This record gives sequence, structure tokens and C-alpha cells, in this order.
Amino acid sequence: MQHLSPIKELKKNLRLEALGRRDALTTEYRIEASMRIADLGLASLSVDPGINVSGFWPIRSEVDVRPLLFGLRESGARLCLPVIIDKRTILFRELVRGAPMVETGFGTAGPPEDAAVLDPSFMLVPLAAFDERGHRIGYGAGYYDRAIARLQEIGVNPRLIGVAFDCQQVEIVPDEPHDMPLEAILTETGLRSFG
Repeated sequence: MQHLSPIKELKKNLRLEALGRRDALTTEYRIEASMRIADLGLASLSVDPGINVSGFWPIRSEVDVRPLLFGLRESGARLCLPVIIDKRTILFRELVRGAPMVETGFGTAGPPEDAAVLDPSFMLVPLAAFDERGHRIGYGAGYYDRAIARLQEIGVNPRLIGVAFDCQQVEIVPDEPHDMPLEAILTETGLRSFG
């Protein structure tokens, strides 16, 4: 039987508690809050035309970032979504109007295999929990940390904007050397920048 390190155990507990609070939100609240997040994001986040922006197709009780993504596309952004390639790797495939969506792993949907692979320089990052320092807890598989590290290795330092509901905030996220802090977090009450 594998035992978790104290930090991993703490992260697991914080993740479960934050996701429990998120799951407890009513469907109506999540819809309204997602629309508010889109409005606030479009008012406070600027993107240059042609910039590659990654988002995520919502699963379970996540924020629905599609209205924000589509608004950014109207500003000229090229959109992409993560797809799971193997147990350690995600890539970002271009999301274009009219293209089919396929199952892409982890319960998500995304562009099919023949879609262009993009390197996002602006990322809307899903998360389970976050703190006031800009540290996040993901879903535990480390896909985003590895994807961001891969982008940095090729000279792309993406802006990292976490997207969540306020109820997902925790007092402190125990951070480890491989964890990538966020530049900002966007919730239904606004955009908070860090550092």
C-alpha cells in the first residue's frame, strides 16, 4: 500500500474539501457565477489578436469558461483546449468553429486528433483549490505543471490565470518546487493579481 507524503496528504484533503464546497453550489448559482466570471474576465483581461489562449471544457461542477473563451475569440484570440496524450502529457489542440468535439480523457472533451497543436501563451487554468498567494491545487495528476514546464523549456512563458469559484479558496496551499504559481485568479467577485 502506497502512503502519501504529508504535503500530498494535505493537498488531497484540501482538494476534497474545496471540491465538496464547489459541488454544493446550486446549478443556478454556477451558471450565474460563470456568466459573471465571463463578464469580469472580458472587462479585465486583454489579449492581443492572434494570441494562443488555452481554456478548458467544464467537467463536473467546474466554472463554465466557454462564454469567456468565446468572448476572447471575438477579440482575436486563437483558442485551444487540453487533450490527454498519455499518463503524463497534455497537449493543446486548436478549437475552431464547427469542428467536432471528441472525448479527450479525464472526463473532458476537446478538438479531434487532426486539429492543430498550439503552444498557448495565455492559459485559463482549471483548479480544485487556490490561496491568496496564487498557488493552486489541481486534480492531482500534475498535467498542467508538466505542460507549463514543457512550454517554458521551448521559450514560452504563458500568463497563468486560474478560474474558479470563490468557495474554492483555502487558507494556504502547501507548495512544492514543481508547482507553478498563478499570475491571477478570476472568480465571480473579480480578478485578483498576485506578486
